[in-house]
Amino acid sequence: MIEVVDPGLLTTIQDIGRPGYAHLGVPPSGACDPVSLAVGNRLVGNPPGVPALEATLIGPRLRFARPTLVALTGACESRVEECVELDVGRAVGGARIYVCVAGGIDAEPVLGSCSTDLLSGLGPSPLRAGDVLRVGAPGTPGEAAAASRTRVLRVVSGPREDWFASPEHLCSTEWKVTASSNRVGIRLDGPPLERARTDELRSEGLVTGALQVPPNGKPILLLNDHPTTGGYPVIGVVHSGDLPSAGQLAPGDVVAFRLN
Repeated sequence: MIEVVDPGLLTTIQDIGRPGYAHLGVPPSGACDPVSLAVGNRLVGNPPGVPALEATLIGPRLRFARPTLVALTGACESRVEECVELDVGRAVGGARIYVCVAGGIDAEPVLGSCSTDLLSGLGPSPLRAGDVLRVGAPGTPGEAAAASRTRVLRVVSGPREDWFASPEHLCSTEWKVTASSNRVGIRLDGPPLERARTDELRSEGLVTGALQVPPNGKPILLLNDHPTTGGYPVIGVVHSGDLPSAGQLAPGDVVAFRLN
């Protein structure tokens, strides 16, 4: 068992998510940085998608019922240690830290996933002080390969680049991540993208990584808890291989896009 002494800023339970339910209005959810989740699980002997804790910017303080093998990965100095008490601390070099416990976090699945979904409210609630989490049976610890990161994200144009006067400005501009970003989307600040059309767009299906542009001309990079439909034009979509890097973007970070 794990007692949550302090939940940190926002700590949720995440696994590989619940893809395949967009037709029901259910976001995919899951870890924003699935590479770090898989690395952490491997270090403590879990399969790659076993539920873990995803901490945003400031991590939790946890107390374990007995010494437990824990791996920290993501926006931190990756390490493995046996813990009775753990203070995760602040994120460094990114936005999200993954706390992977030998045996994984034992939570009730909803639509096949234990992930917390901030948009729909599916899955466990974000951690609160006094919560008690169950832990599963541990496996055999392994070694991790280093995961490379970049703040240059590959992007595929469209489907609505023709709605913009100069769609190439998306890739010729450096964008700053704002403090209003979360698991639903990363809000970017920079020179507004000017519209070529001002008429209304019918709601269309959305995918993780879509770059929606609201009327203010500043893109929103949709993350794992994004709505499944939306009426803002999508100027491009971030390559799926770069989504783990996108999931680690923190307020103040600068990101550039490169046409794939």
